[in-house]
Amino acid sequence: MINELFTEDFKTTPYWWEVTPRPELPDQTLPTNADVVVIGAGYTGLSAALQTARAGRHTVVLDAEDAGWGCSTRNGGQISTSIKPSFEQLSAKYGAKRAFDILREGHNALAWIEDFITEEKIDCDFEVAGRFTGAHSPGQYEKLGKKLTSEVKGLESGGHLIPRSDQYSELGSDFYHGGIVHPKCASLDPAGFHQGMLERVLEAKASVISHCPATGLDREGDGFRVTTARGSILARDVIVATNGYTSSLTPWMKRRVIPIGSYVIATEPLARGQMDRLIPNNRMICDTRRVVFYYRSSPDRQRVVFGGRVSHDETDPLVSGPKLHANMVQIFPELAQTRISHSWVGFVGYTFDTMAHLGQHDGIYYAMGYCGSGVSMAGYFGMRVGQQLLGLKEGKTGFDGLSFQTRPLYNGTPWFLSASVMYYRWLDRFGL
Repeated sequence: MINELFTEDFKTTPYWWEVTPRPELPDQTLPTNADVVVIGAGYTGLSAALQTARAGRHTVVLDAEDAGWGCSTRNGGQISTSIKPSFEQLSAKYGAKRAFDILREGHNALAWIEDFITEEKIDCDFEVAGRFTGAHSPGQYEKLGKKLTSEVKGLESGGHLIPRSDQYSELGSDFYHGGIVHPKCASLDPAGFHQGMLERVLEAKASVISHCPATGLDREGDGFRVTTARGSILARDVIVATNGYTSSLTPWMKRRVIPIGSYVIATEPLARGQMDRLIPNNRMICDTRRVVFYYRSSPDRQRVVFGGRVSHDETDPLVSGPKLHANMVQIFPELAQTRISHSWVGFVGYTFDTMAHLGQHDGIYYAMGYCGSGVSMAGYFGMRVGQQLLGLKEGKTGFDGLSFQTRPLYNGTPWFLSASVMYYRWLDRFGL
């Protein structure tokens, strides 16, 4: 029965790689020194490298896999204002002004990615189609309405409520109890976006060396010795941009980032006109459940790309694929016989305060912890941390100086994740 869910040409690699295959970079000799070494060739690392390389700094980007092999090409391509805590929550902790500055950065990131794609002429199917957030209970619909009416001046989303009676104007499903449309949210092809960013970095004369994992990072004189599988390189400055793939190379950062698997499937092509019933306005879709699901049409409007967390523990795409399919069919029963063409997984980087962080620790620059909303924020923070390294005033953000928290007994392995997911599923089941 499970095997019948998969197409004959089924793959456990991202659907996005069909249009944008993994980049083939020339084999390079590791230089003996550089002004800047960036560890991680995803959105964050490439965006930071673009800043330093264009400023004339000899920049070398290292990645343990293909450039962009991680979540930069495995995400769902949904773009929002990215910051999870509310104004009230942040105000209680930091005060109203700091709360405003933090949330404003999410709006800045959303504006930045559109400007960046336009100015750099990156072909990645970028579209400001908006996002529909479905309420999984009547109580959650009321909460969405209260959030909308309590928006702070200068942080308005432009959103509007969709009652359940009008839900078919946004979604061909009876699953939700209405929802909210945020028209400023956007979408793109994540692998296409990464490829465009990679090309701009290479044009700026930075070196991008893939399949070259960094295995050691030590202070040496006024700089750092970065040891790799191909030798070592002496760098004046280092930027760590590893997010959900942060390792024991940087123990302090590893203790502050929680790697969480996020699973995605793509369906086989749908029947002609079917997508116009399911997602008529080409919105990005998510919902109010804590164990959230997110989905959309593929850019060509032929497939549903459906993602979420499906297990208390980490699993593999062959197991997660059928589970995601079952969740998809709960929302769209007419897709019960639609097969899966791709099923894959990527690791997002969560944090204990559910916010991203950037700055320096022991002289090493970093930006990470996007909590599953990093398509715009990763590139935006990469740009900002690159500017901070260059000493530019433009690098200042509302996140500067925030405490990057950890917890006792946490060493980078999220032993508490299973219990947390079970608890959140219980809350979702009762519409809380």
